[in-house]
Amino acid sequence: MGTRTEPRPTLSFAKLPSIMEMPDLLDVQVESFEKLAQPTPESELQWDFGLDRVFGEIFPISDVNENFTLEYVTASLGEPKYSVEECIERDMTFAAPLKATLRLIVWEDLEDGERRPRDIIEKEVYLGDLPLLTDLGTFIINGAERVVVSQLHRSPGVVFEESVHPNGSKLYSARIIPFRGSWVEFTIDINDICYVHIDKKKKFPATALLRAFGYGNNDEIYRLFFTTDRVELKDEADSKKLIGSVLAEEIADPETGEVIAEISDEIDDTLAGRLLRAGIPSVEIYTSEKASARGESPIVRNTIRKDPTSSEEEALYAIYSLLRPGEAPNVETARAALERVFFNPKRYDLGRVGRYKINQRLGVAAPASTTVLTRDDFAAILRYLIELSESRGFTDDIDHLGNRRVRTVGELIANQLSVGLSRMARLVKERMSINTDPEKINIDDLVNARTVSAVVQAFFGSSQLSQFMDQ
Repeated sequence: MGTRTEPRPTLSFAKLPSIMEMPDLLDVQVESFEKLAQPTPESELQWDFGLDRVFGEIFPISDVNENFTLEYVTASLGEPKYSVEECIERDMTFAAPLKATLRLIVWEDLEDGERRPRDIIEKEVYLGDLPLLTDLGTFIINGAERVVVSQLHRSPGVVFEESVHPNGSKLYSARIIPFRGSWVEFTIDINDICYVHIDKKKKFPATALLRAFGYGNNDEIYRLFFTTDRVELKDEADSKKLIGSVLAEEIADPETGEVIAEISDEIDDTLAGRLLRAGIPSVEIYTSEKASARGESPIVRNTIRKDPTSSEEEALYAIYSLLRPGEAPNVETARAALERVFFNPKRYDLGRVGRYKINQRLGVAAPASTTVLTRDDFAAILRYLIELSESRGFTDDIDHLGNRRVRTVGELIANQLSVGLSRMARLVKERMSINTDPEKINIDDLVNARTVSAVVQAFFGSSQLSQFMDQ
């Protein structure tokens, strides 16, 4: 009796018409893996994962003295040795060899202080086997069919949250969540002072961070958040209205030339009286169209008062001592350490998703290719926190699905490759430092493929996200 090969006709008794075709549910997995395995087209450089991006984040690798540099040229997946059926029969893994073309540059110093390449070696290196996705969206690992489950996680970006103090007042905070890198949290306490925590280390006033980013003096910080307004000073009633305001200009006595008040001085009873007696016709103060009745939010003023630093250099030294034990040898070292935390793409990555979310939430206009934080991002976050404290704006619900995203199979494998390559990079640096003879060094001696393949095998074999296919 012959087997039936033609599909049976399907009858639908539905009363409502079909609006859209049933999507291919495996397409999410297959498309994600293809993005990882195939070279990134020039028109789609915004992919958050892919072999080119994974290797590009780790390479180039240099030793401490920068005598050797190992650069990434290209990576590719070869053809699998056995078919899916053969792998199931032989209890083998359906995989393809992962190969990368690397370029080793040996540098030499010239007499005039310049450097030039002494030797350039380019070679294709085998980095282990990468399991391939079958047409059914599964992997064959040691003859068994396994599935990598997509992961739901917090979307990178900025999240604003609200908590209630025991005395009933609302406290606001903001958290910057990256794809990779340090977590930063801004909190406003009961005294209207804004603090920053970097990786849950000791807190420090937020204005110190702004100073370290180049907004050195109080005037520059005030101008980030407020506009200025010139107010007439005719009589005692006018002077009383000014009490609590912050000056946006230096004021000198018209007769003696003596400086009565500095920029960013707060006007109190005594200063208001001195200004009136000196015959100052008008003063320029910081104000905000949307601010509270007093003219400007107390958060910035209170934070500046609490801030022990008063210049960019002091702020850099203070933050360096929190990030690392001991004092910075000089300002440049302290600045480089801070820039590595937030502005170095190898150390910090918001991803395309994170940059989009921050741009949308804060109204900044950074290009999609800028996946590190900028000075404007920090200023915009503080500005929004001030708005929240004045009962404007809205907070986020971290459990809302709009603040979460799906990590598909391609991205999960890319993350594991990144971990393996990072370990390999450390090993390469050690071997470069040990090598003293530039004539004998070669790529095979530097690169150990086991560090990459071991991480990938561990992920497919024992990760919670890699599960046996339910039959």
